[in-house]
Amino acid sequence: MPNTLQDGDELAAVDLGSNSFHLVVARVEHGQLRVIDRLRESIRLGAGLGEDGSLSPAKRREALTCLAKFGQRLAHLPHERVWVVGTQTLRKLKAPRPFLIAAETALGHPVEIVSGREEARLIYLGVAHGLKDNGARRLVIDIGGGSTEFIIGEGLEALERESLQMGCVATSKLWFGDGQISRKRYAGAQASIALELQQFAADFRARGWTEVYGSSGTVKSIGAIARALGNREGSINRASVNEIRDRLLRAGHADRLDLPGLQEDRRAIIAGGFVVFDTVMETLGIKSLQVAETAMREGLLYDMLGRAAHSDPRLATIDGLGQRYAVDHAQARRVERMAMYLFDQVAAAWNLDDEHRTWLQFAARVHEIGLAIAHSQHHQHAEYLLENSDLAGFTRSDQEVLAIIVRGHRRNPPASKLRNRPARIAQPVKHVMVLLRLAALLHRARVDERPPRLIAIARDDSLSLVLPKRWLESHPLTRTDLDQERDHLVELGLKLEVSTQELP
Repeated sequence: MPNTLQDGDELAAVDLGSNSFHLVVARVEHGQLRVIDRLRESIRLGAGLGEDGSLSPAKRREALTCLAKFGQRLAHLPHERVWVVGTQTLRKLKAPRPFLIAAETALGHPVEIVSGREEARLIYLGVAHGLKDNGARRLVIDIGGGSTEFIIGEGLEALERESLQMGCVATSKLWFGDGQISRKRYAGAQASIALELQQFAADFRARGWTEVYGSSGTVKSIGAIARALGNREGSINRASVNEIRDRLLRAGHADRLDLPGLQEDRRAIIAGGFVVFDTVMETLGIKSLQVAETAMREGLLYDMLGRAAHSDPRLATIDGLGQRYAVDHAQARRVERMAMYLFDQVAAAWNLDDEHRTWLQFAARVHEIGLAIAHSQHHQHAEYLLENSDLAGFTRSDQEVLAIIVRGHRRNPPASKLRNRPARIAQPVKHVMVLLRLAALLHRARVDERPPRLIAIARDDSLSLVLPKRWLESHPLTRTDLDQERDHLVELGLKLEVSTQELP
């Protein structure tokens, strides 16, 4: 993500949804964003998802054709100013890597997959930036193609986040796949959806809200139908919902729908999206809902803008992890300072940038969270926690990268975990991991002593450390650890050289 932005710089967000693919390009103007271009194609990717987690060849081709068009529009932008995110369908792919490689080739930019709760946070951020901050507590509902997100928030902060695997494409495919819309099927869909909502409905109602907003295509379509049927309130109320439901059931089939305001590309999936909407309104006791103009893609843009302004939500998440697992903050600071000192000396030679520096900073702060479980194999416990926790601000790829780096900060480095990753990720992860290993090694005593003044010289496949002779002689355990580290780094294809001299 960009670390500095100036007026005139462009940012782009790509949302690879289960129904539609969206591209938004915005220009930075006086610290704000002005949208200058939008592209959207109804791919309906979720319709091509098999029960075994495979993606149909036809949908794969359609998706890649669309991404090639998006790629032409994004060709002039560097990677750090483009954020491409996949949601529910990509989350459910059994083997996503082949598709992701093809998608990244077509786009010319990396593709990341976000968890449902991270998707919810980004949705709320996008919606909140499109609204006036009046201090009200809001409930935001986003019915996508494959999942539905629910967020309670205040201002720009999401307080509660939930994501359920139900959306307009998935629900239509499951309950109305042949186009038939019967009362029996509708009631069955409602019962199934209501059961899913019971997981958190009571907690959400207890939290409470004063305003309700809906975002993305399904809610916008229902809002357009409500307006065309004569609702002039600017919101979707229960009367409009009842009338639309009656029209759906009277039609009996998607081909016979008489819903003014409904776009043709929504006809096949409106029944599934509407039954989710109807059930959510009833289960959560919502009387009316306003349609938001912004959604996750705007959230992606504002998240990038925030990181550039040093308001990275990931930092609060990392610090929260440290508190939750009672990290020794003094030790974490010692390791972080040494890691940053090493990083600054080798970054140019190893082509490490500001995002890689952030990886190292985060890893240093949480590299010992596994101690909350047990000292034995605590690096592996930490890896599990980082891979499987709900980390706000982190994509799935972010979490995997952080987990690998922390897993590799001691003992045998996890070289096998790097082999299946693209070089653009594997290479910097390896180098950052080495720097964290050395920083932790040099502070094994866990005491506040003046660290050695060392020199680090990096080359493609080697790292040379020059330490003060007297210091190394007075730290025999460190000398032994460095001797062992040579053997460990061979597993990563790196040669470690340690020498001494009298440094001033």
